[in-house]
Amino acid sequence: QVQLVESGGGLVQAGGSLRLSCAASGRTANSYAMGWFRQAPGKEREFVAAISRSGGRTYYTDSVKGRFTVSRDSAKNTVYLSLNSLKPEDTAVYYCAAKLVSSDIIYSSQVRYDYWGQGTQVTVSS
Repeated sequence: QVQLVESGGGLVQAGGSLRLSCAASGRTANSYAMGWFRQAPGKEREFVAAISRSGGRTYYTDSVKGRFTVSRDSAKNTVYLSLNSLKPEDTAVYYCAAKLVSSDIIYSSQVRYDYWGQGTQVTVSS
């Protein structure tokens, strides 16, 4: 089992940047594929980015390609989501999620993920 704690959210102006962190606990934290999702007010939670357990594979939703970067530091059991060129439509609660895997696979579907963090708010003002 793994516990996830997100941090790094905040209020930023359009065009600004933030870096979200997702700290994972547990001895096998590096055996997990990780994903980032977000939920805007009045909308369903949606996929943002995913990274394989090795960090060698990443995948993004089209709306954030070229602006967001997902990475992980295995030594720190932490996954990051760097948000650049932020837009007001990026405003949402951002969640990280983990899926125990036995290969270097990644998932974009939230139903695949077993563990979720509590979320961190990102607000982008225009």
